[in-house]
Amino acid sequence: MTQAIQTEMARSSRGTRSASWEQRYGRMLVSTDLLVITVCVFGALLLGGVPRQFATAEFVGIPAAVVFGVLVIVTWSLALSIVGSRSPRVVGSGALEYRRVLHITILMVCALGLLVYVLAFDGLRGFLLLALPLGLVGLLASRWTWRQWLARRRRAGQMSSRVLLVGSQDSIAATARDLARSPQAGLRVVGACTSNGLVAGVIPGTDIPVSGSLDRLNEALEAVDADTVVITSSNELSRERVRELSWSLEPGRQHLIVAPSLTDIGGPRLHTRPVAGLPLIHVETPRYDGGKLHAKRVFDFVGSGLLIAVLSPVLIGIAMVIRLSTPGTVIFRQKRIGLRGEEFEMLKFRSMYEDAEDRLAELARHEGEAGNSIMFKMRDDPRVTPIGKILRRYSLDELPQLFNVFFGSMSIVGPRPPLPREVEQYAEHVHRRFLVKPGITGLWQVSGRSNLDWDETVRLDLFYVENWTTTGDLIILWKTLRAVVASDGAY
Repeated sequence: MTQAIQTEMARSSRGTRSASWEQRYGRMLVSTDLLVITVCVFGALLLGGVPRQFATAEFVGIPAAVVFGVLVIVTWSLALSIVGSRSPRVVGSGALEYRRVLHITILMVCALGLLVYVLAFDGLRGFLLLALPLGLVGLLASRWTWRQWLARRRRAGQMSSRVLLVGSQDSIAATARDLARSPQAGLRVVGACTSNGLVAGVIPGTDIPVSGSLDRLNEALEAVDADTVVITSSNELSRERVRELSWSLEPGRQHLIVAPSLTDIGGPRLHTRPVAGLPLIHVETPRYDGGKLHAKRVFDFVGSGLLIAVLSPVLIGIAMVIRLSTPGTVIFRQKRIGLRGEEFEMLKFRSMYEDAEDRLAELARHEGEAGNSIMFKMRDDPRVTPIGKILRRYSLDELPQLFNVFFGSMSIVGPRPPLPREVEQYAEHVHRRFLVKPGITGLWQVSGRSNLDWDETVRLDLFYVENWTTTGDLIILWKTLRAVVASDGAY
């Protein structure tokens, strides 16, 4: 046996270590899934009735209904494992975990529906209509609850992969900033190896320590106790070097991630296809026409119409309070830039005194108060009325924009509509935000609102424009409710 083979066998044996946080978290998900499925299945058997064929039948002395319920529970739970709904790669962030739970539940509906049709089980339809919808809601709710718990742990630096970044100094710093924005993804940067030969110090502009050289990567991993290597730029690494690097990692304990130069591209637009050993990444070109666009307009029209009808007492009440509290109009009308760069009149409840626009130039001279370099935001703006502060805190001043949505100049979800004076300062690429209608809420509003700097605001708006989906819009609406209740970044 050669020394190389002995080394590989030793490395493989070290991969079978004691249970990691991933395995512990997976076991917690298994337990919760089993509990939810068991309650829903046997609850449905009791409430939906036992199929006539099972009423008196037994299997090795066990009632047939119990055997049937156990089979459904085991099959459902195993299917959730087979499709990887508990994989460390999907839990914690993104919608893939939820989609896999949904797909398996739909598959269970189809399988049991086929049983109903082929075997003509009387009473199984009632079970089907109770167990699977309740199970789906219960599974999604439990997964969401666990995800919130995991996100809190990860923000505290726990239950995360310890990441060693490999590449150029600039790419390492950029990747570290991107990962820091999403701690819930569970990738915690603990060290770096650069291609310029540095073996000590920190990456400029960050607090990331340089842990060693590329030639002694395994020692660098051990020095910071990292279990994941992320290649931030492959320009400095040959194909052979990347392959050797992957071979040097311990199976089952250490992982390799390659970060492509493509950034801010949503998952639905990316498709990986191996060709002749090359993992080719296909990037779909974003489209702004067709069925998706019409579906978005129908959703906006129906959604805004229903909200206007339901919230009409609130709208009338706010209008009366504004009219009685300070002199001036109830509705504030302002020119904004919308779809294709065209101007429109955006509606808001007036939250400032009548001379607010006249006092803007004087206030803008107070350096350090602006929300970012383009949009003027002041935390304690003296132009805001006492009632306006309450309206702004809970974003109630935005409600009249439902009429903008209803009549088609805005969308419920989209980039924030800018002022004409702001557009004059835009770089050329920022004008891509005008390819879709502006929205009442969007990624910017649910990611920090006025607390964000200009570059981050642009990045989020352009990400939405390039990658918007109906599912993404629904997620943003859910996050909007949470952001409004927390009133984070609202002033």
